[in-house]
Amino acid sequence: MLSLSFFFVLFSCKSKNPEINSTQQPFKIAFGSCINQNNALDILDTVLMYQPDVFVFLGDNVYADTREVDVFKNEYNKLKAKPSFNRLIDHVPVFATWDDHDYGENDGGKYYPLKEDSRQIFLDFWNVPDSSERRNHQGVYDAVFFSLDTLVIQLILLDTRSFRDNLVKNFERKKKERKYLPLHAPDSSILGQKQWLWLAKQLELNADLRIIASSIQFSNQDNKGESWSNFPREKDKFLQLIKEVSADAVLFISGDAHFGEISKLQNKISYPIYDITSSSLSQRPKTAQENSRRVGKAVSDNNFGLIEINNTKPVSVTFKLINKSNELIQKYQIPLSDISF
Repeated sequence: MLSLSFFFVLFSCKSKNPEINSTQQPFKIAFGSCINQNNALDILDTVLMYQPDVFVFLGDNVYADTREVDVFKNEYNKLKAKPSFNRLIDHVPVFATWDDHDYGENDGGKYYPLKEDSRQIFLDFWNVPDSSERRNHQGVYDAVFFSLDTLVIQLILLDTRSFRDNLVKNFERKKKERKYLPLHAPDSSILGQKQWLWLAKQLELNADLRIIASSIQFSNQDNKGESWSNFPREKDKFLQLIKEVSADAVLFISGDAHFGEISKLQNKISYPIYDITSSSLSQRPKTAQENSRRVGKAVSDNNFGLIEINNTKPVSVTFKLINKSNELIQKYQIPLSDISF
């Protein structure tokens, strides 16, 4: 685990791409989503037992569906008062993006009227410094770099809310059918033009492993709610971008689903795209949906994810899903060469 001094150096750094350096083997990135601030958060103490180098909050970090600024602040204050949350942030560098409920509106997109207010509250809560580029653009997307000896790891935090077009409701929906229909309009978007341009530049930077933090699932084609499959053009665009810039070793971490799973997207454009979904940390979990791209078992308990990176020949990445009882539900290891051109 990184020392606390690294944490303060990171968040006071004025560089556009702050770095964390470690020699610990393996390098551990823990992550999760969907925190009900009114529930117990003992699972964060379980996270600490694994001594992660980094923790990533993937969204729904509070449930604050509102159009009142004071309500936002009050819900974040509840999270801030949780002893286990403070123990985590006192010992582990944390990074965050948002999803709909901490953005402010269930399934909300770019037309949510309070999005600039919620952005400022989000940036302040997560102690984003005034000098950060994150303060100077719309949305909350960001990127950071870690290094494990000679191995460079890039974490890209996407914003799937601020620029996303409206979803198309399936008004004739029957039981077990999709809540939303795929939107095929050429100008429909999840990320928006400026974030896409920024993302392309990020994927051109040097990195041996790229972890894309998306609040919603990417590789699960069968998700009945919100996912990248609601915008098939955007999904294909991402795969094409990976190919165009020859970005090796891209994988996703995601949340939102209220269950945990590993999905593997085989496609004709790039190498297989793995998506490790961890949800929920403390919100009520759901029974896992069907997923034709699932690898192994799903987790229907409160859970968190853990990625372990070993910089030994051959370099390997291990995905783990651990439930609230500290039981290892899923473990899956791949060599880094499996997700490269």
